[in-house]
Amino acid sequence: MSLDILTLAEISIEKNLEQFLIVLSVSLAVATISRVFIWFKQIPYTLLLVIVGLGLALVDIRLVNLSPELILEIFLPPLLFEAAWNIRWKDLRNNLTPIILLAVVGVIISVASVSFALSYFTTISLGTALLVGASLSASDPVSVIALFRELGTGKKLTTIMEGESLFNDGVAVVAFALLVGIPLGNESISITDSIVQFFTFVGVGIGVGFVIGFGISYLTQRFDLPLVEQSLTLVSAYGAYLITESLGGSGVIGVVTVGLILGNFGSRIGMNPRTRLSVSEFWEFLAFFVNSIVFLLIGDQIDFPVLLNSWKLILVAILSLIGSRFVAVFLLCSISNLITVDKINWREQLILWWGGLRGSVSVALALSVPVILLDRQEVIGTVFGVVLFTLLVQGLTTKTFLQKLNLVGDQNIKQEYTELLARRTALNKVLEYMNGIPISTMPEIEPDFYNYEKNLIQGQLNSIQEKITDLQNLNPEFKNVSMQKLRDNLISVEADTYADLILTGELNENLSPVVQEIIAKQKGE
Repeated sequence: MSLDILTLAEISIEKNLEQFLIVLSVSLAVATISRVFIWFKQIPYTLLLVIVGLGLALVDIRLVNLSPELILEIFLPPLLFEAAWNIRWKDLRNNLTPIILLAVVGVIISVASVSFALSYFTTISLGTALLVGASLSASDPVSVIALFRELGTGKKLTTIMEGESLFNDGVAVVAFALLVGIPLGNESISITDSIVQFFTFVGVGIGVGFVIGFGISYLTQRFDLPLVEQSLTLVSAYGAYLITESLGGSGVIGVVTVGLILGNFGSRIGMNPRTRLSVSEFWEFLAFFVNSIVFLLIGDQIDFPVLLNSWKLILVAILSLIGSRFVAVFLLCSISNLITVDKINWREQLILWWGGLRGSVSVALALSVPVILLDRQEVIGTVFGVVLFTLLVQGLTTKTFLQKLNLVGDQNIKQEYTELLARRTALNKVLEYMNGIPISTMPEIEPDFYNYEKNLIQGQLNSIQEKITDLQNLNPEFKNVSMQKLRDNLISVEADTYADLILTGELNENLSPVVQEIIAKQKGE
């Protein structure tokens, strides 16, 4: 009997492994094709994966069962951590007001609007409608952010969109957790209790994230082992999520907090530049890998009969979501413009409105609705339908919006210019090193070989300088980039000197406000 059970378990494991390998092969193949062939490059690879998944679902090929635990516990932490790791605190701080308004107040507006519309215009109860509203309040603009970077859209718009997504995922998950008991009759709506629970969820998440983030940051100062430091970031992402959830907090908030701390603080004080680069590349691949699987599975899990039966719910949810998003973006951005110096113009607000896609988090929340809820299929069908609409309709038309609104910027050219400046700096250091080597001290090196290498580097420098000059002639404003870079380098040298003097004891830590301000600028605080 035990042997039979063991055999069945082995067969189950083998079958699950085969399914996973099929999913992996299909998703990575589609993602690779989208990057190689010109025609497919017109479609963000995440949307192409959804379309392929829909095709598989249409012919009833189910790759694997998409459980909410799989997304929330395995797929979600790396996606959140990668986004938080790469977002700079300086950019986030400069746009913090609109991000917080959209991520918190925007979620409340979305939940209230979608829930009211569904309960008023359809037959589902208010409790069930609240679950749909909470599920759909989590934005997931992965494909839109990729499009922004491809087209060179301004950093401000990218930061706001990405920052809102980071924080509103956490707020949406918390809102869902607060509301899930209402349609089951286990809880009633209490504003006071909901506020207390909300701050408990968020507070525990931030607290655990701070402890793990700063703990890992100071730990990596003790050694220089790139693979270990890379592994620690992976452990911190999953560890923050699991520990926070076990303590009754929001795992999403915990992961975002850890990612922000390690990306902006830990990687600066505990990792050398080469390690930081390798860790960033590791997380870039991991995010690509996870996104490839998740978006394929979203399309593959679509149940077309359920979608057809829920067409009225889907239509009402789409209209109310788009309408509430429009109101939230233009209202909250107007409030932000009154408070902050850096204004968000109407064209950027239009993109923020139309680019507010829904994705994996919404799907995971819908699938996590308890089985005992009678309206569970209606919740899942409605959320899947709306997610499909945002991904395939809004996602595929956002590029046209950007082009029509003239928001396709010169960010790619600026990136090229910045990389040329960096290469010039690096090659100048190489040339400086060679000039400092007395050739007489290395008789084993042929003078001709030495001169050849030196001339080769000088030729590369001349070529790079020509490209820099050409870009400056075409874009005179780029000269400001060089001047700002020089200013930043001067501040960095001065701040590093003060730090060295503190370490040697020549300065104590009770610095004057002027010196403290210089060090703060160098840290980007």
